[in-house]
Amino acid sequence: MDKKNQELMEDFEKKASLTDTEAMETEAAASSSKSSNSLLLLRRFLEIQQRRAQAYAKLKQGFSEYMVSGGELAYQQLCSKITEEFNDCSKQVIEMESLFLNPDHDRVDLAHLLRDIQTQEKQKLHLTATIQLLKKAGRPSERLVNHENCRFPKPMEHECVHLHEITEASGTEEAEADAEYDNALKEAIRGVQDSVTTINEHLEEIKYEIAALEAQ
Repeated sequence: MDKKNQELMEDFEKKASLTDTEAMETEAAASSSKSSNSLLLLRRFLEIQQRRAQAYAKLKQGFSEYMVSGGELAYQQLCSKITEEFNDCSKQVIEMESLFLNPDHDRVDLAHLLRDIQTQEKQKLHLTATIQLLKKAGRPSERLVNHENCRFPKPMEHECVHLHEITEASGTEEAEADAEYDNALKEAIRGVQDSVTTINEHLEEIKYEIAALEAQ
């Protein structure tokens, strides 16, 4: 090989080497950018989960106050605010799920993880509302009787429309109604506990993922 051809070959190999290096650097930069973007999203997601936890705390406190004071209006206003908070959180998580499916992130696994948490959060909220409704109503045998339709022919005389002979059949019906109520309440509480367990397991996965991304 003459000197000129040798120089051309060396020049070609040098350029090829530079091209490969540039490609590797570009790929590394793109990978680093994806990792950084995913890390930011996951941190934001944990912040949203914190908002949800605070909303549940407010809902629990508001319900406890309602059960003591009976302030229906205040309780309904609180429920409306909490519903808006949860809807906003859900909207943001759905947007994050969509971003993880985007080529800029390309993390289908994280998108599915967020979707699973979202499903469990929806179930948890539904069952929490069910529990509160059941507790508001109370056990059938312990519910207060409304005397609005009773007659008061004379002061201190009360002809109660609710008086009836207690029979074995009516006693059985009341016991069955109580048992049905108790089972519904236990099932809802167990469902909330199951959802909380699943959500916490998924959150641990997300924390591990954050640690891995931070280590890169």
